[in-house]
Amino acid sequence: MIVSTALCAHLVVAFTAYFVNAASPGPSNLAILSIAAHHGRRPALTFALGVMSGSLFWATVAMLGISATLLAYAQFLVALKLFGGAYLLWLAFKSGRAALRPSKAAAFVPTDANGVLSLKRLYVRGALFHLTNPKAVLGWMSVVALSSGPDGSMPVAVVPGCAGLGLMVFCGYAMLFSTQTARRVYLGIRRWLDGCLAVVFGAAGWQLLTSRV
Repeated sequence: MIVSTALCAHLVVAFTAYFVNAASPGPSNLAILSIAAHHGRRPALTFALGVMSGSLFWATVAMLGISATLLAYAQFLVALKLFGGAYLLWLAFKSGRAALRPSKAAAFVPTDANGVLSLKRLYVRGALFHLTNPKAVLGWMSVVALSSGPDGSMPVAVVPGCAGLGLMVFCGYAMLFSTQTARRVYLGIRRWLDGCLAVVFGAAGWQLLTSRV
C-alpha cells in the first residue's frame, strides 16, 4: 500500500509538471492558435500532432536512458541548439514579414507551389519544434526523474499518460481556436498576432543560440 501510494504521488507530480509545461504559452501553442484561426481545424490538428510526435520522440529517448548519453556529448547538443535557434529565427523573420503585410497571413505556414496548404510539411514543421529544442530533452528527463521510484525504474504509465495530456492540450487549442468566433477575432488581430509570433520565435531562437548547453 505504501509503495502504491508513493508511486501515485510520483505520477501526479510528473503529470502535473508535464501539463503545466505543455499548456503554458510558447512558440508551439501560439503557432497552433494562429493556424487554427486562419486555416481551420484540420491544419491545426495536423500541426498539433507533429508537435506531439516530436515530444514523444524525446519521451522515448528519456525513457530508454539515451538522453543521459546524449548529454555526455556536448557537440551533439551544440549542433542541435544552433540548428533549432536558426530555425526559430527564420520563423520569426517569416512571421514578422507577414505582420507588416496586410495581404499576408500566417506566413510561417508551409504551402506548395500553387499556394495550397501542405499538411505533410505542416506536420513535419510541428515535429521540428520539439526535435530541434535541446530543452525538450531536459524537460523529459525531469519528468522521468519525478516519476522514478527508489530503484530508478519508471512506471509504464508515464509516457502514455503524458501523451494523453499532450494530445488534450495541443489538440484542445486546435479545436478551440478553430471556432467561428475565434476566427472572427483572429481576423481583427491577425497582424498583432503575427507580430507576437515573431517576437516569441525570435526570443526563443536567440535564447537557444546564446544559452549554455
